[in-house]
Amino acid sequence: MRRLLTGGVTVLAVLLAAGCSTRSDDDTGSAAGNSPSAQQSQSASSDFGTLKDVCGPGDAGKSTVQGVTDDSVQVGVLSDVGFTKKSEFDDAAEVFTSWCNDAGGINGRSIEPVVRDTRLTEVRQQTLEACKEDFALVGGGAALDALGVKDRLKCLLPAFPAQTSQIGAIGSDLQVIASQPTAGYFQYSGFYSWLMKEKYPDSAAKVGLIAGDVPVTKVMSAQYEEAVAGLGGKVSYTDLYPASGVSDWTPYAQAIKKEGVKGLVFLGDFASLAKLEQALTNIGYTPDWIDANSNAYSPAFPQLAGAALAEQHNYAELFATAPLESAADNPATQQVIDLFEKYAPDKEVTYPVLRAFSAWLLFATAARDCATLTRACVHENAVKNTDWTAGGLQAPFDLTAKEPTSCFSVVEATEKGWQPADFEPDQGAFRCDGAPYKYQGDYGEPATLASVGKSMSDLT
Repeated sequence: MRRLLTGGVTVLAVLLAAGCSTRSDDDTGSAAGNSPSAQQSQSASSDFGTLKDVCGPGDAGKSTVQGVTDDSVQVGVLSDVGFTKKSEFDDAAEVFTSWCNDAGGINGRSIEPVVRDTRLTEVRQQTLEACKEDFALVGGGAALDALGVKDRLKCLLPAFPAQTSQIGAIGSDLQVIASQPTAGYFQYSGFYSWLMKEKYPDSAAKVGLIAGDVPVTKVMSAQYEEAVAGLGGKVSYTDLYPASGVSDWTPYAQAIKKEGVKGLVFLGDFASLAKLEQALTNIGYTPDWIDANSNAYSPAFPQLAGAALAEQHNYAELFATAPLESAADNPATQQVIDLFEKYAPDKEVTYPVLRAFSAWLLFATAARDCATLTRACVHENAVKNTDWTAGGLQAPFDLTAKEPTSCFSVVEATEKGWQPADFEPDQGAFRCDGAPYKYQGDYGEPATLASVGKSMSDLT
C-alpha cells in the first residue's frame, strides 16, 4: 500500500480537506515543543480576546485519570504532517500551550501536547496510541479521520478537533467541534444564497461543478448539487478530473464556456484550480463567480493564479471565522499573530491555526472549570456553550444546537492577495442571516457510542 502513495494520492489528501482547511506554504514539519518551565508561570496574560482567565495557577488536586498527573495533562494532536509536510496544527499546539503554561497552565497543570503523526493513512494506529496515553485529542485533524473514530469511541477518548473531514467523523459522539461542520447540513447555505440570490442572481440557473475523481469528492459533489437546488439554483454542468492531475485544462475551460456556466464550484486542489482559471482567461471566458473554497485561502493560490485573478472572481467561505486580513479590527485574531511572533516567529499563521486556537481555547476553558479534572467534566462543560466565539476569533456558535450557525464570512482572491469580500456583514466581520439547509439525501451517518457498544454513562 505504501507504494501507492504517489502524486494522485497527494492530490487526494488535499481533496479530502477541501472546504475544511487550508495549508500554509511552510514545508517543514515540526512537533509541538515541551512545556515552559514552572519558573515562567504567570509571566503571560491569562486572557484571550474577550475570554478572561483562560489559563492560570491553582490547586489542581489529585487525579487518577489517564494522561493526568498532579502537575500536567497530556493531550494528543492528530496531524498529517508526515505526509503533507505542513505543520500548522503542530505549530498551533506549541504556541497555545507555551502561552497557556506561561500563564500558569490549567489550574496549575501544564498542558503537554503530543503530536500523533497520522501520515494520511495511519489514523487508526495513532488513535490507538492516543487511547493508551492521552487525556483527550485537541486542536488537530486528519484528512482520513473516519478511519480512527470507532477506536476513539471504544476507548472513550474525547476529541476537540480543529477540523473534521469525513462523514463518519463529522458530528461523531464525544467530539466537540468549536464551529462547523455540522452533521447532516450543507455548511455554506448563507454563502451560496448570497452568491446566487444577491451578488450574481443571473448565475443561479447556470452553476457548474468540477470535482476530483475520487470517492470522497463524488459524495461532496452530490451534496453540493442537492444544496444548490435546495437554495433555488441549478447545477447545469458537472465534470470530474483525474486525481493524478491534468496536463491541459483547456478542454475543461472550453466545456465551461460552451455550457455557459456562470457560477463554478471547484472541489479539488487549488493548484489545479489556478491552472483551470488561467485556461479560462486564455480563451476569454469569465464566470460570474468561482467558489475556490477555504482550501485555497493562503498566499499560495493568488501567487499561482497570477494575472488570471484580474479577470476571475474567486470567493471562499471561512466557517464564520474572522479572516486574517481583518486582524487590525479584530483583537483576537491579532492576538494569535502576536503569540506566534513571540513563541514561533518562523511559523505562519493560517486559517487552520485560527480554527485550532478555537479548539484549544474551548478545551482549556472547559478543563479550567472542572473541580476534578475528568473526561466527563470537560466534555460536559464544553458542549453546554451556547455562544462560543473563541474570544472573538469566530461568530457565535451554539454547541447545544444540532444546526450550523447562521453566520458566515467571505473572502475574495485578488492579484494582491486575499481580502474580505463585500458581502454586507452585519456583525463585525460576519453576516448572520444564513438559513440552514438540511440534506434530504442519504450520505451516511456519524459514528456513535452505541455503534461500539458504549454509552455516555461509561464516560468518567
